[in-house]
Amino acid sequence: MYPTMSNYILIEYSNSSDGGAASLNFTTLLPPNITLDSNLTADQLIPDYLNVTRELPIQYAQPMYGYVMPLLLLITIVANTLIVVVLSKRHMRTPTNAVLMAMALSDMFTLLFPAPWLFYMYTFGNHYKPLSPVGACYAWNVMNEVIPALFHTASIWLTLALAVQRYIYVCHAPVARTWCTMPRVLKCVAWISVLATLHQSTRFVDRVYEPLTIKWRDQEHVTVCQVRIAYWVEHWVSTNLYFTLYFCFRVIFVHAIPCVCLVALNVLLFRALRVAQLKRDKLFKENRKSECKRLRDSNCTTLMLIVVVTVFLATEIPLAVVTVLHIISSSITEILDYSVANVLVLFTNFFIIVSYPINFAIYCGMSRQFRETFKELFMRGAVTVARRNGGAGGSSRYSLVNGPRTTTNETVL
Repeated sequence: MYPTMSNYILIEYSNSSDGGAASLNFTTLLPPNITLDSNLTADQLIPDYLNVTRELPIQYAQPMYGYVMPLLLLITIVANTLIVVVLSKRHMRTPTNAVLMAMALSDMFTLLFPAPWLFYMYTFGNHYKPLSPVGACYAWNVMNEVIPALFHTASIWLTLALAVQRYIYVCHAPVARTWCTMPRVLKCVAWISVLATLHQSTRFVDRVYEPLTIKWRDQEHVTVCQVRIAYWVEHWVSTNLYFTLYFCFRVIFVHAIPCVCLVALNVLLFRALRVAQLKRDKLFKENRKSECKRLRDSNCTTLMLIVVVTVFLATEIPLAVVTVLHIISSSITEILDYSVANVLVLFTNFFIIVSYPINFAIYCGMSRQFRETFKELFMRGAVTVARRNGGAGGSSRYSLVNGPRTTTNETVL
């Protein structure tokens, strides 16, 4: 679903016919660890065409993407749709929840766009067939690689925005009244979406697929998609420079900086949480129950976001490490076995997908207001009984814990 580590060394050669009267030039993409035998003739070289079996270790990809993925897709769509529905309720509209809702949508679209192709290729067992026509090859590239990377990039930056926002709420509350308002947060979400799109914009047009007729198995004339690097990349920028810049940008601004910042913010939030817990213990001893309860709910929200960020880091850091090794192996010195690297990327991508529905479980397990709003929407009988037993306080909509909206428009999640 995300780019494999097969890279962009180009081998150009000619295949002459009619006694040399005509010459057809091919461009082949090969991984950097492949060394061509200088004795090979042009007739022994096969033009690179789109075939999924050659892109991923199929013995792992088919069971993971073909058999487990449909279940994960169903769970992710249901879980993230429920998150959006719950967080979009009027009494749940806060700056924090706006970012969480954008994250849920980004994660869901990351998996939703490549899903039809994953079903076709792996679930239905068509991965061994050369893909054609050209339009299908473009659709495969865009829906399986470019758009998922776009939404995943947005999700990474949204996670960082969430951590920064919570840090401001907890450690610099006066500043939150100015910087963490709903209009500013919505602008931030919009800018993240725009920047993520710009970051991936060149990937929509950096390669070209052309029809090519080959002999495949027992069939003499099979039309496949020949893969070429786009003219503007090869002649205006240079292929190596283009991909090196692209992957370096991803390592620095999509992996390294967000991950380092998130680790630092997690540490700071955890320290603030410990200080707040000591303050809560003091309030409890002084029998100031209202303030104690409000601080407890705030601490639960902070702890929940720490868990969300930790799960994110556990899946993102391995992918960042493999990407760094890929850049070093491609541009400096060969250190990476790409057969191993593609397996690592495959498993890392899979675990990222597995993490998508986990946020719903975290919200339900750690957020009282999320649970109660969920029950109010989908378990009305249980909420009715709770109201009869506990009065208006049985619903988060009427909870006294949140009290009136603060000037920061921030409530307990």
